[in-house]
Amino acid sequence: TAVRKFCAENFDEATVRRLMESEPRFDPTVWRRLGSELGVLGMSVSEADGGVGGSLIDQAVAVEEFGSTLACGPLFGTVYLAIPALAACGSGPARDELLAALVEGQRTAAFAVTDSAGAFDTSALTVTADGDTLTGTVQWVVDADAADELIVAATGSDGVGLYVVDASTAGVQRTPLITMDLTRPQATVVLTRAPARLLAGPADAERVITHALQVGAALLAVEQVGAAQHLLDLSVDYAKSRLQFGRQIGSFQAIKHKLADMLVDLEHARSAAYHAVWALVHGTDDPALAASIAQALSSDALQRIASDTIQVHGGIGFTWEHRAHLYFKRAATDAALLGSAEQHRARVADLVLDTAVAHSGAVPVATGT
Repeated sequence: TAVRKFCAENFDEATVRRLMESEPRFDPTVWRRLGSELGVLGMSVSEADGGVGGSLIDQAVAVEEFGSTLACGPLFGTVYLAIPALAACGSGPARDELLAALVEGQRTAAFAVTDSAGAFDTSALTVTADGDTLTGTVQWVVDADAADELIVAATGSDGVGLYVVDASTAGVQRTPLITMDLTRPQATVVLTRAPARLLAGPADAERVITHALQVGAALLAVEQVGAAQHLLDLSVDYAKSRLQFGRQIGSFQAIKHKLADMLVDLEHARSAAYHAVWALVHGTDDPALAASIAQALSSDALQRIASDTIQVHGGIGFTWEHRAHLYFKRAATDAALLGSAEQHRARVADLVLDTAVAHSGAVPVATGT
């Protein structure tokens, strides 16, 4: 309730439209309040590390409200990826200092790690480490345009490491990109012997990055659920108030069916998203499998619900003045982050199906219950 009230006061439609055309595309004062006043940037971080000592489930509840209002700020880079990565790293001066600053909202971060459909792939890395400097290019980094810190994976002589780079230092060049969703900026990052501090060495880097990507996928799914819920509520309210031929359009069977389908899509996505969060917290289910299921369902659900919201609203839904198009663009952008729905369905198949070819030529079958 507190997060919902805060978002209503600070991320109303007029404010979101103003911020998405400003530089940076968020209000630093409001961002600091999210950290220091509400404590919702690091809800799953232990108190010893500056967080509130909650769980990822608590964090997900706040993220759902952020998705509902299209909250402007470096949530994807800082909350979904950087903070989980730092929390999974071993304690050290660089890690401890940065984690506390991110949780408090004093600093922001972008996760400049190339993923392969939401999974960590060492062969996809484009940055090399030479001592304590990094060189290379990372494209399409969300929130990198105005981030204070860059979390970068790089290949060194002894293997893959995870580093932090001050984005304002010499050797860092950021080129903002023109994106569909103006509320979620991206940039190309070019590093030229940029000074860096090690967060996780070859023994831990792959585990830390994999954990961050799985948490990011789960929280992104929850954000998509929040946006989808808002659109369904918007559509239902409009169907009750809009009159055609002297009747509410919600009384027409075609609209009823569309709204019912939207609800079914939403509930499937919500169950999958929170199950992924639960799996990451308790570890009793395969987090990789749960995160991919959540992303496959949530990405598709938000895209369909965003499209159907425009259909329910008719002509007004297509206009720049209506908020539906903002959510439609967010849906399209989110569906391409950390792997598409198709890629995640392929990963689910790889995880649960027996790929051995049967002598009868039958299709692969599940290996377990």
